[in-house]
Amino acid sequence: MVTFGISFLLLIIGYLVYGRIVEKVFGSDPKIQTPAYTRQDGVDYVPLSWQKAFLIEFLNIAGLGPIFGAVAGAMWGPVAFLWIVFGCIFAGAVHDYFSGMISVRQGGLSIPEIVGKYLGNGIKQFMRLFTVLLMIIVGAVFITGPAGILGNMTKGFLPATFWVIVVLIYYIIATLLPIDKIIGKIYPFFGIALLFMAVGISIGLIAEGYRIPELTSSTFRNLHSDPDRFPVFPLMFITIACGAISGFHSTQAPLMARCLTNEKLGRRVFYGAMVAEGIVALIWAAAGMAFFGGVGPLNDVMNAHQGNAAWA
Repeated sequence: MVTFGISFLLLIIGYLVYGRIVEKVFGSDPKIQTPAYTRQDGVDYVPLSWQKAFLIEFLNIAGLGPIFGAVAGAMWGPVAFLWIVFGCIFAGAVHDYFSGMISVRQGGLSIPEIVGKYLGNGIKQFMRLFTVLLMIIVGAVFITGPAGILGNMTKGFLPATFWVIVVLIYYIIATLLPIDKIIGKIYPFFGIALLFMAVGISIGLIAEGYRIPELTSSTFRNLHSDPDRFPVFPLMFITIACGAISGFHSTQAPLMARCLTNEKLGRRVFYGAMVAEGIVALIWAAAGMAFFGGVGPLNDVMNAHQGNAAWA
């Protein structure tokens, strides 16, 4: 519990201290008009409150990633806490902040367009293709993941295929309508729900007296059941991506860059959303280690289900 508590505090301190340093390095200026006003079109460029922008950004980058990834990453033991904390503060949150704020300064352009502006049309087309392929892969996971969970809950009368269609239809409608019509109204609610769920899990761990493994000299190593095949680096680092650092987030940042009303709010929205995701990942990693009675039993359960964190 001590390691978990210190890790939580470090993430908060990282936002308050290092987040300000990152903001200073970028040079955010509250006097500069943001694209939400200079390009306001009522569709993509719509001024939103920082609270809505934060929750939308948080849900866009988080979803199931910091849950499944953190539970799977917990198979390596308490060293996962180190990666979540320091990866989030010094890598992931910095990446997300600069991705968002560079887009703000570039009029809300997406990453391929920004890259093309400075590196040429050929690189821009490559980045467009790469981003589309990435989004197809990630989108497929973000559709089948929730659909699979809902399918298990409604097994017997509504199959997972039905939920895949429902989620896909929602994706299409949310994409076509102005950002403040569906995304601006529904996403904040689900963002709060995701945070509330994480808080509930942490309260449950503490109230029920679950033992969260500590990071000590004896646990500062690879505790995976098959350490030779699954070394900490790079496998744990890429297993816990959402919650530490994920390049996918740069594709999402421009969405809120077009809705930010003041550059000074960028730290709250972009850096803050990533820290919030880190906290969610921290809680679920702790839950994975504690709920099954330790890192060893967690490995046994995960191996019995082919490493499927969704089952856990």
